[in-house]
Amino acid sequence: MSRSRHKTPIVGHTARRSERDDKKILHQRWRTRERTALASTSPEALSAHLPLLESQVSNVWSMGKDGRSYWPVERQAATADRIASHRDYSPKECASLKKRARCSSG
Repeated sequence: MSRSRHKTPIVGHTARRSERDDKKILHQRWRTRERTALASTSPEALSAHLPLLESQVSNVWSMGKDGRSYWPVERQAATADRIASHRDYSPKECASLKKRARCSSG
């Protein structure tokens, strides 16, 4: 699995790689509030208890990533060309960068 690649080039709108920490905090808050709500409810009222929604505990817009979008292979190659031409790379490094951009898309 360590060498597997995504078939569809979809990327997040950020430099962060994952929202793992944000999701951990969200679920900790949710479990804590749910646990306290269940502890304070009488046994007769437990059947009428409705669980909290995630939107009541956290805001999706405050998380690290701000959505995702499709990044076509043609734009990946154009971006690799642009980066290679703007930096002081040797021709060998430019070729490596372009090759890596083509390989990561498929």
